[in-house]
Amino acid sequence: MNDQANSVEERFETSVPATLGQWSRHDTTWMLGLFGTAIGAGTLFLPINAGLGGFWPLLILALLAFPMTFYAHRGLTRFVLSGRDGADITEVVEEHFGIKAGALITLLYFFAIFPILLIYSVALTNTVGSFLEHQLHIQPPPRAVLSLILILGLLAVVRCGEQVIVKAMSLMVYPFIVALLFLAVFLIPHWNGGILITASTVPEPSALLHTLWLAIPVMVFSFNHSPIISAFAVDQKRRYGANAEERSSQVLSRAHVLMVVMVLFFVFSCVLTLSPAQLVEAKAQNLSILSYLANHFSNPTIAFAAPLIAFVAISKSFLGHYIGASEGLKGLIVKSGRRPAPKTLDRLTALFMLVVCWIVATLNPSILGMIETLGGPVIAAILFLMPMYAIRKVPAMARYRGQASNVFVVMVGLVAITALVYSLLA
Repeated sequence: MNDQANSVEERFETSVPATLGQWSRHDTTWMLGLFGTAIGAGTLFLPINAGLGGFWPLLILALLAFPMTFYAHRGLTRFVLSGRDGADITEVVEEHFGIKAGALITLLYFFAIFPILLIYSVALTNTVGSFLEHQLHIQPPPRAVLSLILILGLLAVVRCGEQVIVKAMSLMVYPFIVALLFLAVFLIPHWNGGILITASTVPEPSALLHTLWLAIPVMVFSFNHSPIISAFAVDQKRRYGANAEERSSQVLSRAHVLMVVMVLFFVFSCVLTLSPAQLVEAKAQNLSILSYLANHFSNPTIAFAAPLIAFVAISKSFLGHYIGASEGLKGLIVKSGRRPAPKTLDRLTALFMLVVCWIVATLNPSILGMIETLGGPVIAAILFLMPMYAIRKVPAMARYRGQASNVFVVMVGLVAITALVYSLLA
């Protein structure tokens, strides 16, 4: 386990613990890195999924968005911080709950995040291939070649280390924020009330609760950045020592305010432009909101910008999820009894990720959406329920007991898990 701890330590620049002091560039980089992991391709489908229920459910979801995301991710961050120095989430689970529980959670953690990485590999290849063919009128290379080039490009960033990944993601966030703002403002002259036509009718309480029950997982996973939380907590503890929890909460709160404000402005701008019937049509066509708007307005600017925005969104989410997936895979290798040197472990992980992502991106299977849905309950359990259970059972987290936010997080977690299971069985 020392090799694993040393591996974590080597990922970041070494320095003595910093005092809280003023907000630093390091904090801004992490804030944007968290934003970059959470806000990706799923954001481009959120206006459709969240707007289908009508005005009142969307308004309630908008009010719940910040507390749902902030309290859950703060709980997971506190959980990782409660472990020994340099321990990632898989090691903290083992430390608190034992070897068997640690191995099980590590396995579930990996298989919940890794399929999402595969989905991004497929989506990235499809997006770039379509852009070359339809916007640039260039015949794209064979799918196997294109996917290999794209994945190798992203893994080249990965090989530079996690600090470089986070910095690259934070840089990619800027054009994405500008693009979301541009689109949201572009639509303002086209606002025609859209979803407001459903505001005059307040749904029956049972119907409203049912709509919210099924919609909450959509909102939860549109802002989910749990795959990068472990690396974030490890770095914060290394940098701030005893002050890590306070500064982590500050970084998380600012990141979540940025997420909620930006995304909800974009969502409301879209649903005020399109009628409920048009949202249903977009859902039936399985289109992102960008593609539907491009067709709706026949606007070449949107048609050209949409794939570029999607490329940035998918790339930065790929990098963020790679951190979580590689962390899980390394944990599985170490817990299997094999203890390669840290550099060897990094290379084996990167090679495995490259081969599997390339094969799946080349084959372009349609089953990946189902795999993502199957991973949803596991992610919800790790994000919402495990930290709250640890608060009740682990002495190192006893100081967080008795907070009303704990009950709220458990309730949202149970709602998300039951709704996801219901969607699978329905």
